[in-house]
Amino acid sequence: MRPILPTDLDIAARVLMTIPKIERRAFVARLIAQADVADRYRKRLGRAHPHYGSGSLMAAALRHDHQAPTRHCNDLYCACLAEVLCGIAEYRTCGRAAKRAD
Repeated sequence: MRPILPTDLDIAARVLMTIPKIERRAFVARLIAQADVADRYRKRLGRAHPHYGSGSLMAAALRHDHQAPTRHCNDLYCACLAEVLCGIAEYRTCGRAAKRAD
C-alpha cells in the first residue's frame, strides 16, 4: 500500500460512516488489503488496478459510498477514524509478520 496521508484517513473514515458498526472492522481490513493489492499491481504493471485504483487507501475507499465532509469531528466520525487507524496498525503488525513467515 502506498504511504498513508491525512486525506486517505479522512475518506476511509467517511466511507466507514456508511457501514453498520458490526461490519466496520472487517470492511477496513478488506479496504486496506485492496489498496495493497492495487499497489502491488501498479508496481508490477505500471498502471492502476482496474478495480482498486492506484494503491492508495483513498483510491480504494473512493469506490464506495461515503458521507459528505463534516464541519467538525463528531462522535461517529471519530469512532470511524479510530477504527481505520486500528485497522492500519493491525495490518502493519500482522501483515509484516505474515510476509516474513512466507
